[in-house]
This record gives sequence, structure tokens and C-alpha cells, in this order.
Amino acid sequence: MADDRQRITIMLVDDEENILRSLQRLLMDEDFDIETATSGDAALEKLKNLENVGLIVSDQRMPGMNGAEFLGRSQEFAPFAQRILLTGYSDINATIEAINKGGAGRYISKPWDDDDLTRAIRDAVTLYLQGAEKRRLNEIINQQKQELEEWNDNLKKRLLQSSATIREQSQAIKSLDDKTPLVLLSRTFDNFFEVLGDRNAVHARTVSILVTDVARRMGLDAETVAGFRLAALLHDAGKFGILAVALHKHLEDMSESEASDYRQHPLRGEEMFAKVEELADILPLIRAHHESFDGSGFPDGLKGEQIPLGARLIAIADHIENSARSVEHLRADYALMNAKYRGGTLLDPFLITKFQSITKTVYYEGKKTGEHSEVEIGCMELMPGMIIARDVQSGAGVLLMQRGSVLDASGVALIRSHYRKNPPPNGIFVQVVED
Repeated sequence: MADDRQRITIMLVDDEENILRSLQRLLMDEDFDIETATSGDAALEKLKNLENVGLIVSDQRMPGMNGAEFLGRSQEFAPFAQRILLTGYSDINATIEAINKGGAGRYISKPWDDDDLTRAIRDAVTLYLQGAEKRRLNEIINQQKQELEEWNDNLKKRLLQSSATIREQSQAIKSLDDKTPLVLLSRTFDNFFEVLGDRNAVHARTVSILVTDVARRMGLDAETVAGFRLAALLHDAGKFGILAVALHKHLEDMSESEASDYRQHPLRGEEMFAKVEELADILPLIRAHHESFDGSGFPDGLKGEQIPLGARLIAIADHIENSARSVEHLRADYALMNAKYRGGTLLDPFLITKFQSITKTVYYEGKKTGEHSEVEIGCMELMPGMIIARDVQSGAGVLLMQRGSVLDASGVALIRSHYRKNPPPNGIFVQVVED
């Protein structure tokens, strides 16, 4: 039953000592702490000082306070405990009173059957544990909700202050001939992320580097390049306020509420900077960076060239950066390969090749070209078309896929299913062909 950290106390109440001894013998092999009392008054005194009382078993006919009255009063000291009334067939009215007013979950007639009573006690303790776990989870959720609300309140205050400062600085620098507001704002936020220095900041700056280089190579004008650079820096700003536990999950593994909250972050990012006039042109890029080329993305379900060019570039850079940091080596080749597999679905297939040169530069490892190598990835990183580099086994030792197999959709689903149910200590090794 319960472990040492969750040992449950059961209170047994009967005015006859031999009945109490009989009940104790019945439960001697169970993993409970047993407390006894020979009257309702004595039991109430004990309950004042007891914790984790999961079940109260009381006789109905006792001198002074009867079982129904005692069970009713016991709710003051053990409100979440389950309650069982032991009663004779002639005590039907008292039984009804105990159920209606005393919180008794069930009654058992005397003389009882040992197996039936033991089963009833186990079931009652199970109900108590389920209720305790539900209350614990609700407490965590409420606490996280409160923390999130406080974080959002503080974030809104900081953003209002930052927006006002940005507007003032933008007005001051508009008179400068050689530096546009977007360029200066990009440098400001780039410096901010550099000082911040955490994983999210590194991600933002790397995505910005990738997007900026590609935009320049495409021959876009300086103002457009500056806008794309700034949008790439700020594309994930809406993630501030999302619970950290959700940020480290794949969307497929999030709960419904976590996924719903996560899908709102492009809209949050857009809203954050909506009052900054100088950022108006980049807001659609922030909003659309999770749209998919095939129309399956969010928040608006845009597809193809309906998605702004800058947002399509940010989506590719974002995917490359996430893929590269998910492996230990061959980062550039794996990230580019992974992006190509998603061309036409998640990403714009006509733009992916434009990232090859800058990706090789950012994640340079001095590898020779033309070699077949392997990387270890998680099951959620698998994609149809990948080549298995080593035999794939479940945690139970079942062979799921042989070395050299080319994954299709059913193979991906098979491996993910087994890895979720019975994960082995290692990931999946897939082949990477360096260009």
C-alpha cells in the first residue's frame, strides 16, 4: 500500500476491547498505522494530534456518543478521512444518519466477513490516497498559476516601462542620419541577450545570426535585413511567463492546457511590442514564426507564401538551432538534414538550402566531408527518411528496427510508442551524411 513517506493512519473506535483486538489482528499484515479508542470522546481527543488519518472505522452502538454522532464530529479534525460504520441490522436509522451527516462512505453489518471488511478498508484507503494526490496536484497547479500570474503582472509592468523607454530612445535617434532605429534597437536587444546569457538568450542570438546572414545573401535591402534580424531576436519573447516544465517538452508530450498556453506565445510576443511604433513592421513576423508551410501551424493556419518571408526564415533558423543543440557532434550536418526532412511540411523547402553555408560556419567542427557518421537523438526527433545507424531495442530488449533501415511513418510511431512505455537508457542512433 502506502510507502514510508505516505503511511496512513487508521482509527478504530469501539467500546468493546475484544472487538478492537479482533480488528487489529485482522489488519496486522497491512501497511497501516493503527490507533484505537474505546469511545467517541477519546477518539476525538486523539484525532486532534494525529496527521494523515485516512480512515475511521467506528461502531454505532457505544455509550455516550454513538457512532453516527462521532463520525460527524470527527470531520472537524480529519476532514478528508474515509469513514466506515459498523452496525447491526436493527440500526438502519442510525446508519442513514451516519451516511447523511457523519460522512460515512459505507456501512458494514455485524457480524462482518473478514475478507469483505479487509477489502472495504483497502478500498477506502485507496480512495483517500487518490483524493490526497488530487489535492496535492491541485495545490501545485494553483501555486504555479499564482506564480505565473505574478510573473505576468511583473512582466507587463517591465514591458510597459521598456516600451516607454524604447519609444523615447527611438524619437531621440530618428535624427541620426547614419543609424536607423531598427539597427540601434537590434543592437540594444542583442546586447541585452548577450548579457542575459542563458539558453534562451543564446538561442535568440543564434537564430538572429542565421536569419541575418541568409537575408543579406538573398540581396534584401538594409532596412528589411534589420527588421528580420530584430524579429529573429524577439521571436520567442512571448514565451516569458510560460511554465518552465512545458518549455522543455515537445508539443506532442504537453498536456492540453500546456499546449494551449504554448500556442499563445506568438500572440503574446506580438502583443508585447504592439505599442512600440517602430516595431510595427516586425510584429507579423513574430506572430507567424510557428506557421507551417503546409498550413498545419499556429496561430492562424497560414500556408506557403501566405506566411511572411521573414517568418519563414525564422522558422527554418529556429528549427536548425534546436536540432543542432539536441546532438553532441555533427551539429551542422544533422540540423540541415533534419530541416530538409521537414521541407514542404513544417518549413519552406525552397529556402532551406540557403542556410547551408551559415549553418556550417556557426556550428563548425572541422569534419571531413563525404563521410557517413551517426548521432544519438531522442525518439521525438525521429523523422521518416532517416536511416537507422544501430539496431533499435526497447527497454525490454525487443528489437524494434535493424541497422540500415530507412524510417517511414509507421516505424517512427512504433519506436516512439515503445520508448514512451519502456524507454531504454540510450536514444536512437541515426545516420548523418555530411555534404
